[in-house]
Amino acid sequence: MLFKKAISVAAVVAAVGFAAVGCTDDKKKTSEAVSGGGSGEPASPTESKTVGGVTVSPVYFSFDDYTVNASSQTQLTKMAEQMKANKGTVIQVEGHCDERGSIEYNLALGERRAQAVKNFLTNLGVEPARLSTISYGEERPASEGHDEAGWQKNRRAEFNVTKQ
Repeated sequence: MLFKKAISVAAVVAAVGFAAVGCTDDKKKTSEAVSGGGSGEPASPTESKTVGGVTVSPVYFSFDDYTVNASSQTQLTKMAEQMKANKGTVIQVEGHCDERGSIEYNLALGERRAQAVKNFLTNLGVEPARLSTISYGEERPASEGHDEAGWQKNRRAEFNVTKQ
């Protein structure tokens, strides 16, 4: 049920477009811009797995941000090389957020995070048809913590191999 609601809200957000990119949510306790820097460096990827010849690990983001940082660029560059060598691997990029912000805002931010990762990989030569994106917003937390340590783990993009 929650998944259907998330998909419905995501469809509405996509239909309206990403006009909310520069907007902030009233629940936010900061005036930080969406694409601006967050509060320090985000958590570093620690969980990795190799599927279909490609090693995937979460990409973490700063608060209210969808910029691929330097350490994630290194990780994604290696992933792009592996994907180019393993032509049969197709990956879905999942965008996730922490619990702060409205459902709609977090679905849009999660989509921007997933799209930023996809764009980075395609700019490195991975065929766009081999990458899809989905946003789960705050609906699939990696951590149930309601503090900065928990929120850092939830601000991420994850990878799901959909075909080999």
